[in-house]
Amino acid sequence: MQASNNIIRLPRTIQKTELSRSTIYALEKAGNFPKKIKLSPRTMGFLEHEVDAWIADRVAASRMGV
Repeated sequence: MQASNNIIRLPRTIQKTELSRSTIYALEKAGNFPKKIKLSPRTMGFLEHEVDAWIADRVAASRMGV
């Protein structure tokens, strides 16, 4: 199955992850969150399938006690 290239903007990313803007940016800078995609000089977004995979990884890690 091929991953979708749907791009979600920051407000939707915040809603999906329930993380703050600053936390998302800090995690991204540390290499622990999917990289944003620049859409225009003042607009960015994230690939939805990468955010979903990140969430799934967090769930799996929490179930393993990590």
